[in-house]
Amino acid sequence: MTSTYGFGFDDLARPRSRGARIARIDALATLLDTALVIPGTGVRFGLDALIGLFPVVGDIITTALSLFIVHARMLGNVAVDGVFGAVPLVGDAFDVLWRANRRNVRLLREWLDHERWR
Repeated sequence: MTSTYGFGFDDLARPRSRGARIARIDALATLLDTALVIPGTGVRFGLDALIGLFPVVGDIITTALSLFIVHARMLGNVAVDGVFGAVPLVGDAFDVLWRANRRNVRLLREWLDHERWR
């Protein structure tokens, strides 16, 4: 079953082109960090902030989802998000501002662009 964002459980085992893999992790990052908008404010947030409202368990879930995007130094972004995100309420506000998944996709794109020119 494929979701609107282009990834589903049956798709995880199938090999994909580099572009398809990047699109899938980019969609996950968007879903977790910036898929929704607070009406009338323009402030974007995602499921990371919403799921994180459930203390500890929510942050464990969102940290696990973020690990799909992780590569090398990206672990730092996920670790910071997991640690600060675990603080009730303050951590949820931090999730809205930190956007670890968007940061990690940017790092991945930079790395892929660098690899292309090697």
